[in-house]
Amino acid sequence: MAYLASPRETKAIIDSYSFAFQKKFGQNFLIDANVLERIIDDGGITKDDFVLEIGPGIGTMTQYLCESAREVMAVEIDSNLIPILNYTLSEYDNVEIINEDALKLDFKKIVKEKNNGEPIKVVANLPYYITTPIVMGLLESKAPIESITIMVQKEVAHRMQTGPGSKEYGALSLAVQYYADAEVVLEVSAGCFMPRPKVDSSVIHLQIYKEPPVKVCDEEMMFKIIRASFNQRRKTLANGLKNAPNLPFTKEEIEDSIIKLGKDVNIRGEKLTLQEFAKLTDILMGEEESY
Repeated sequence: MAYLASPRETKAIIDSYSFAFQKKFGQNFLIDANVLERIIDDGGITKDDFVLEIGPGIGTMTQYLCESAREVMAVEIDSNLIPILNYTLSEYDNVEIINEDALKLDFKKIVKEKNNGEPIKVVANLPYYITTPIVMGLLESKAPIESITIMVQKEVAHRMQTGPGSKEYGALSLAVQYYADAEVVLEVSAGCFMPRPKVDSSVIHLQIYKEPPVKVCDEEMMFKIIRASFNQRRKTLANGLKNAPNLPFTKEEIEDSIIKLGKDVNIRGEKLTLQEFAKLTDILMGEEESY
């Protein structure tokens, strides 16, 4: 039975193992049972699911996952937490604890070996400092993933689902929206964690698309263009692309393509939608005849 979701139980476990929080791992443990239940519910976790959990901590959410899922793989980078996890998860026979750096995992290999190549679900209370690389690593791996339900810094969650014109809108927004339908499902105050972080958090659910919502002739090139357009937000789109060392286009080609897109040559990248970035990529690559 899941029992760790309280300040008293969490403190008791931490004290009994003389565990010291490590700032470099961004460790903040959830202590609110209502939030944990919502994450399981919003993640749509059922007994048919293989779930990959990143950053289980002392196993608070892992216990809930074990009770709701068919099988759980919990990946924890901090070796000091492994003895604690072995204890707190000892009554469950459907969990595997892995002492690894999630940023170095081969997600495709995990899905193939652990779930016969069938889509998995990912659930995590992510340390703030690795949120973007973990999310992008999962999405760009092209591993069979059905959904990703994660607790992240509130500002980052809203950045993932925001649209053009917002100050939060950027390369992360576009990348997430290319791969998934993103929805913030829960706001979580700092008081729901031990130790208490300096900022509030949000739970965001990413339902992975079977096919991207836009078609583009060269996906890799599109994301190079997107990143270049946001590298210097104060510059115009044309200047951002012109100054990017990894883009092979001349100033004239860039400006002509922006005009062909139907935009003012002085527009900033933050004004373009995902569809417009896809179209701009096709124009620059000479594939605009499809429009």
